[in-house]
Amino acid sequence: MSILIKNAEQIEGIRKSAKLAASCLDIIEPYVKPGVNTEYLDNIIAEYIADNHAISACLGYSGYPKYTCISPNEVVCHGIPSPNTILKEGDVINIDVTTILNGYYGDTSRMYAVGEISEKARKQIEATKHCLDLGIEQVRPDNMTGNIGFFIARYAQAKGYSVVWEFCGHGVGVEFHEEPQIDHIARKNSGYKMRPGMIFTIEPMINAGKSRVVIDSNDGWTARSIDGKLSTQFEHTILVTETGYEVLSDIHDEYPIT
Repeated sequence: MSILIKNAEQIEGIRKSAKLAASCLDIIEPYVKPGVNTEYLDNIIAEYIADNHAISACLGYSGYPKYTCISPNEVVCHGIPSPNTILKEGDVINIDVTTILNGYYGDTSRMYAVGEISEKARKQIEATKHCLDLGIEQVRPDNMTGNIGFFIARYAQAKGYSVVWEFCGHGVGVEFHEEPQIDHIARKNSGYKMRPGMIFTIEPMINAGKSRVVIDSNDGWTARSIDGKLSTQFEHTILVTETGYEVLSDIHDEYPIT
């Protein structure tokens, strides 16, 4: 297995792409409301990406037909935007964007509430965001990648949720999917030793019910929770620095560079 250690030029290119992907998630927020279909949201982001001289990494990837992944409610990931998927009051959705800017990839996703959502859904979204934060806190040189998943899973399970293990985070930047694999449920001190210059995603998928997923046989992409219960996710692109981490897809100064 070969893990690419990025140089300064690559890091800067990936940083710019990741921030563009994150800005897509900002500009789409006012449009996430009842009565809107997910293809409409996809088209808005596609236009924004093009206006910023970038392209979508999703479109055409292994035959994927759209610019983004938009996953409502029980859809764990890879929901295909459609004019027939119309948002309704109380839905929650994840929008996942990966941009290619000047040849570099940036990958991030975020949860959105459609109108007023239930307290149960709100708590699950908050817990999922905390899972991401716990994973990010483990990023530093000489720590093991398995500790990311260990602390994510320990918290999620303590709160009564399950962690999807059939999908994982991954190296990113020069290619869409690189080594290493970042598991969101793992043994303590397992995996690979982190080194400065490594860039990968952390993207925990947290389910209200069982951890398993089922892939839609009609489209071959849409992954749903096996019991139809709510699934939530957040994702950032992370750089291992000399002393800690930088969240490359952070555009709101939420995460101090360590």
